[in-house]
Amino acid sequence: MTIRRTLRHFLTILALTSLLAACATTPPPSSTTGTTDGQDQQVAATDVSQDPDVMGIDQGGMTSQGVADHVAVQGLERIHFDFDQFTLTDQARETLKQNAAYLRANPTVEVVIEGHTDERGSDEYNLALGERRASAAKQYLVSLGIRADRLSIISYGEEKPLIDQSNESAWAQNRRAEFKAIR
Repeated sequence: MTIRRTLRHFLTILALTSLLAACATTPPPSSTTGTTDGQDQQVAATDVSQDPDVMGIDQGGMTSQGVADHVAVQGLERIHFDFDQFTLTDQARETLKQNAAYLRANPTVEVVIEGHTDERGSDEYNLALGERRASAAKQYLVSLGIRADRLSIISYGEEKPLIDQSNESAWAQNRRAEFKAIR
């Protein structure tokens, strides 16, 4: 792990720790309707968990406030990319065909496609490559008949490795696109 990346992780953890400490000691603001933002969020989380259209969503993706940002969907598989590439492999195309079949069977599910890279390369380069990977996956799903307005993309570059090691096996697993439900 690079020093810059280690420092970034440390600062992120420090910021999250401070935020959690502040949330634990600060009572939620009340509104004129008698509900708090926290209560509204809890209601939204309850609605999501009881929504039959969301069956198969991994509830482990909930935030500490009970609101799902991007959660893994059972039935949508990640795809992998070759080194320094954003073109889809034959295996990735087969996986995307299965993902498209799932999305056709679940027409209310909206998905964010997350592009990821391994740790090699600059932050800027890896963010751009992650975006190209997510975009390639989105374009292929659209070509298979999935509406583009159900799909959005984001790049995390090297920031969210699947395997936090520096070797070819780990790098191969980290060069990927993930598919998460938007809720």
